[in-house]
Order: sequence, then C-alpha cells, then structure tokens
Amino acid sequence: MTSGLWEIVLKGIWTTVQLLVLSSLLATAVSFAVGVARTHRRWIVRFLAGFYTEVFRGTSALIMIFWVFFVLPLAFGWQLVPLWAGTLALGLTYGAYGAEIVRGALNSVDPAQREGGIALSFTPWQRLRKILLPQAVPEMIPPFSNLLVELLKGTALVSVMGMGDLAFSGNLVRLALQESAHIYTYILLIYFVIAFLLTRLMRGLERRLKAGIGKAPRRPESSVRRPGTTATTPTTVGGGVS
Repeated sequence: MTSGLWEIVLKGIWTTVQLLVLSSLLATAVSFAVGVARTHRRWIVRFLAGFYTEVFRGTSALIMIFWVFFVLPLAFGWQLVPLWAGTLALGLTYGAYGAEIVRGALNSVDPAQREGGIALSFTPWQRLRKILLPQAVPEMIPPFSNLLVELLKGTALVSVMGMGDLAFSGNLVRLALQESAHIYTYILLIYFVIAFLLTRLMRGLERRLKAGIGKAPRRPESSVRRPGTTATTPTTVGGGVS
C-alpha cells in the first residue's frame, strides 16, 4: 500500500480507539449506576433500572445507532456528529449488559459483610463504598474484559453512518486497491492486536485489585524453590510418607 492509503488506515485506527474509549467510559458509568440501582431497597428504583436493562439488552446495537443518528434529530431538532452518536448508542447498549455484571457481583458478596456494615451503623452509601464495592469490583473485571472486547468489535457498526473508523477505512482501501484478501486480513490482525492489549491491561488490573484485598493469585509452593536450597525426595517410614 502507498503512504496515503496507510494514512487512511491509521486515521481509522485512531477513530476506533477514540470511539472505544468514549463509549467504554459511558458504558462503565451506566453499568455502575444501573447495576447499583438494581439492588436498591425501593422497588420503583429496581423496576426502572430493570426496565432500562431489558429494553437495551433486547434491541440491536445497529438499530440503536440508526435510531440515535437518524430518528433522534427528527424528535429533538438537532443532529449528533457520528462520533457522539456512536458513543451514545454503544455506551447505552453495552452499559445495559454491564449493569447485570455489577448487579451479580454485588449480590455475590457474603451477606455477613452487609450485616457487619449495618452493625457498625454504616449508611447504605457507606456500606456500598467501604464494604461491597471493594470486594465486588475485582470479580467484575473478567466479565468486563469480555464486554470490552465485544464493545471493540461493536465499534465497526458505526461505519453505517459513514464514520471513518477502522472498518470503514479498510473498506475504502479495499476499493482503491481492488484487493480483498490481504486488506481484510490486515484489518482482522489490527482488531486482534487491540483486543489482545485490552485483555492484558484488564488482567493486570484484576491482579492489582485482588492483591489489594488479599486475593492475589499465588504460585504453587512446589514450583517455588528458594535460593541456596535443593530439592528433597520424600522418604517412606512404615509405609507412609514423612
């Protein structure tokens, strides 16, 4: 490819990264707000949060992008630029999935922890901030990691608005070169590299958060040998191992 075509691809990568960061920030905020609301003691709050979750989980992300970009202007009289339309549609859609992750993690905390907070006269907000979230957030990281990769792949949907993301830019290069196999292979590899870096980042975050609450993974003791020591072979005494 020529330098001009590579420039198109690089701009597409940058647009995809921007959309991924913005929509993931919105999805995270929605996930925690709605997920916590799903565990609220008032039924009306739980109902509204559950209604939102069911609506956005039950609709297509592609159709939601169409609705935000084409229908919303007809209702309110203003047009969102493709980047913000994609951010809003993807953030709200994937935030609904993330809300269930948050709700499940909060409900998995030992009830004795909640009771301990009540015994200490903590307010509901204090129990959430000091007891529940520190224990629940590390358990959210693996499913959130999967959701983030799904969000990355979902960013390709914004190409229907003519937005110059990675998928759209790759298609322009394909049309210019009249070459499909190599171009789409390159695009697949780029998506894979971004997803791989995201999973590594999330795994490191998970280890750090679990270490903060004393749940850091440990290597098996049998595989750890201190410097200056040698391996010993168990000896049997009276048919047993000593």
